[in-house]
Amino acid sequence: MRLYQAPRLVLAELDRLIARRRRLVGVLQVLPPLSSSEGFLSPAEQQAEQQGCSASLRALRQDLAAIEKAIKALIAADTALAHRYERITSVPGVGLVTAVEILLTTNEFQDRADPKHYASYVGVVPFERSSGQYKGRPRVSTQANKQVKTLLHLAALTAVRFSSALKAYYDRKVAEGKNKLLVRNKLVHLIFACVQQDRNYDKNYAPALV
Repeated sequence: MRLYQAPRLVLAELDRLIARRRRLVGVLQVLPPLSSSEGFLSPAEQQAEQQGCSASLRALRQDLAAIEKAIKALIAADTALAHRYERITSVPGVGLVTAVEILLTTNEFQDRADPKHYASYVGVVPFERSSGQYKGRPRVSTQANKQVKTLLHLAALTAVRFSSALKAYYDRKVAEGKNKLLVRNKLVHLIFACVQQDRNYDKNYAPALV
C-alpha cells in the first residue's frame, strides 16, 4: 500500500497536448487518398484527389508542428520535467512522443518505478503459457498499453538501425533463438536506468562495483 500521488498540473497540460497531437496524426493518416486506389483511378484522377486535400494536409502539418513546439516549450519551462526528458531521450531511438508518453504513464516515474512491471504494463514481455505437457507460444497481455507498445516498437527499430550497441544486442538475441522484439524490453530497462541513476545513456557504461 502507498499513498496516491496526483500528477502535477504540468503533466495534465502535457497530456492534453499529446492527446491533441494524437488526433491530428490520426486525421493525417486517413486524409490522403488510399494507395490501393491506384488500380481504379487514372493518373489524372489520382492527382485531382491529392490536390483536393493538399491545403488541408498543409494546415494539419502546421498544426502538428505548432503542438510539438508547444510540448517542447512546456517541458523546457519545467526544470524537473526537462531533466527527466533529457535522460529519457538520451537512449537511442527514443524521441519526443515516446518520452512524453512514458512520463505520463509513469507519473514521472512516481507510480511505476520498476522497469519489469512497466515492461509488462506496456506489453513488451511475452509470458509463457503452459499446462502440464502443453507449452503454448508466449504472448503478451491483451490489457497492455498498446499506444506505448507501438511507440517502443518504432523506437526499437530506429535504435537497432543507428546504435551499434543495440544492434549487437539484437543480433546476439536472434542468434540465441530469442524473440527479436526483446529490444523493446531492453529500451525500457535502459530508460529506467538512466532516469533512476540520473545519467544519460552511455553505450560504454559499466556499473560501479560495490
